[in-house]
Amino acid sequence: MNKSKGFIEAEISKAITQWEKEFLGRGSLSVKTDILRDMIIVNLQGILTPAEYSVCETKEGMLSIKRIRSDLVESGIEDLKEIILTITGEEVKSFFTDISTRTGERVMVFKLFNNLEKKF
Repeated sequence: MNKSKGFIEAEISKAITQWEKEFLGRGSLSVKTDILRDMIIVNLQGILTPAEYSVCETKEGMLSIKRIRSDLVESGIEDLKEIILTITGEEVKSFFTDISTRTGERVMVFKLFNNLEKKF
């Protein structure tokens, strides 16, 4: 791989932001991607709307927002896996995500079949 680790991380951040806008209808305020061994860790900030913050004031509302947001992202998992494959040349083995309804952050972890970091 002739591209730097930082370049690949930036490309993943840019592609996931674009995916959010096209698939979810709006993007996060900032995205930071890190490649660590066989994982790609993506931290997205500013993903909740003001209305969602209001709903999150109750436990029931918070759980509802977490569930809906998780379902939305999971429904686009094939697109996300394709983004990772296209940019890195590596297939995604598994995918994990969670959202903080307090801070409005989402973390995505793509676990790969191979150690991507060794390629740099």
